[in-house]
Amino acid sequence: MINSSSDNVKKLNSINRRMFITGSLKFFIMVGIISRLFFLQVKENKKYLTLSDKNRIREWKLAPVRGEFHDYFGNVIAGNFEAYQLHVIPEQVENFKYVIYRLKDLLELSDSEFKKVLKKKKEIKPWETLIVSNNLSWDKFSKINNHLYDLNGVKPVISISRNYPFDENFTHIIGYVSQANEQDIENTELIKKNFVPGLKVGKIGLEKSFEEKLIGTNDIERYEVNAYGRRISQLEFQKGKKGQTLKLTVDTEIQKLANELLKDKAGSICVMDIFTGEVIAMHSSPSFDPNLFVFGISQDNWQIIRNDPMKPLLNKTLQGRYSPGSTLKPIVALSALENEIINTNFTVRCTGKTELYDQTYHCWKKEGHGYVSLRNAMKMSCDTYFYEIARKLGVDKLSETAKKFGLGKKVFDNLFEIEKDGLIPNTQWKKNALGKGWLLGETIITGIGQGYIQTTPIQLCLMTAQIANGGYKIYPKIVIDDKDKIKPSDYYTPLYKNSRNIKIIQDAMFGSTNEVMGTSYRSRIDNPKYQFAGKTGTAQVKKITERERELDLKTSEIPYEQRDHALYIAYGPYVNPRYALSIVVEHGGNGSTTAAPMAKRLFKLIIDRHEMRQSINQKKYLEI
Repeated sequence: MINSSSDNVKKLNSINRRMFITGSLKFFIMVGIISRLFFLQVKENKKYLTLSDKNRIREWKLAPVRGEFHDYFGNVIAGNFEAYQLHVIPEQVENFKYVIYRLKDLLELSDSEFKKVLKKKKEIKPWETLIVSNNLSWDKFSKINNHLYDLNGVKPVISISRNYPFDENFTHIIGYVSQANEQDIENTELIKKNFVPGLKVGKIGLEKSFEEKLIGTNDIERYEVNAYGRRISQLEFQKGKKGQTLKLTVDTEIQKLANELLKDKAGSICVMDIFTGEVIAMHSSPSFDPNLFVFGISQDNWQIIRNDPMKPLLNKTLQGRYSPGSTLKPIVALSALENEIINTNFTVRCTGKTELYDQTYHCWKKEGHGYVSLRNAMKMSCDTYFYEIARKLGVDKLSETAKKFGLGKKVFDNLFEIEKDGLIPNTQWKKNALGKGWLLGETIITGIGQGYIQTTPIQLCLMTAQIANGGYKIYPKIVIDDKDKIKPSDYYTPLYKNSRNIKIIQDAMFGSTNEVMGTSYRSRIDNPKYQFAGKTGTAQVKKITERERELDLKTSEIPYEQRDHALYIAYGPYVNPRYALSIVVEHGGNGSTTAAPMAKRLFKLIIDRHEMRQSINQKKYLEI
């Protein structure tokens, strides 16, 4: 009996202990649950509210609106237009195969276009945006919007894209935009910050140089979606900032004429204000349509451009390095005068050739020019005369003067990353570059702009402008900065030792164009309003053999790639000059018949538009 009572007590104690333990566990579990609920609902309220919002709220970045380019008169030369695009985010699509084939039918995609879309899909992550089309017609864009109920994960987007209204006219100045690649994103922080699928960025030219000013910032749209991810309502719209609009110094009408004059030719035309350094026109030919690159150029179009023997991808104005030929003669003569090697009375007898150390140096005129002074030698472009003054002058002194007037170094500093320096040789250069001593014969041919010497067309234009303005340094520019309040008078740093020497060169260039026997006499304009002074140039691209010299072939009888380059430099009006130009026509034969006639047409338009330009200048300086 006693044992039975003891067992009951033990069982009761065991039960009580278990109940206590169970009750304690329940209590602690309940406290834990309540604490967790308190933590989640009170302490972590903001976090989970945000996560909840992310399930129902979407944020959509739109491509920033790119800044425009305007010409000097306010014409839009690189603008924007609304592009209708179609985006798909694969991970948001329940049945990707169904949706993509549905889009193929709605958009009437060809098999090749459809394959490109599928290829793109394989190259991106599931959460990244697949651009099915980046330039839909309005009809197709409307059709997609009408079928959105059946296209989960498909987003019709109205984006802003680039447009170049003047096609190929400004390509080598402005450049073009195309879709940003990994290198663009890595190299530029602003591109990385504003990146959205389909973002267009500058690839070459000013589009690339001023990317950070042009790119702008994103529009950001926040909207509510339902459980299926479909948009219910817009909650917020944050307006982005449009990129900066840049105004250029160029005149569209003159730029278009330069393009017309160089049609079907390879070469360059540059026009510059001789006081302000403003570039009025800067055309490289042949060019290409930059609109082809905006949405990705087709393989066929790319091959046509890339394989063109006239090299449209090369900016000949800034990258083309040419022997200046006789367009260097004004600098050769100026250097000889400045260094007091010669004076205006110095004469040379030209017989058509010069013999020196068993070498024969020919003048372009077989029978020679007879006795010529500096002015007549310049007018008739007598090679023999310039052989002699180059010999007396020496290449080092000539090099010094040439560099002072802008030859052999970049004109725009680092504005265009593609711009080349050119080459103005001297004795030290040859020793350093080739490990050889300088030869007298090399000095002689340098005196007529041949040999090692290489210049770019924009350098020749700058050289001419500084001769035309009386020998003062200018700083060329092509982009107008509103903060730049420098007046023309602020540029007056003389490049000469004696101003009389500049006047002698100016007068000789006048004779070359406006007097009988002048090499560009047939291209003259008698009307003082348009009258200009200039110097022709012909640059050999290969050494002429004695047999070829005897044949005396016409330009049309010589294979194209063996024809000489044609050059011309000029400034006008001769009385009160304001503009300078340089013309280079690759394999054009000679400057007299090919390049100089172009200057005649250009000066008529340039000077006719001068008053319009001046009216804008006056308004600008009144604001200073």
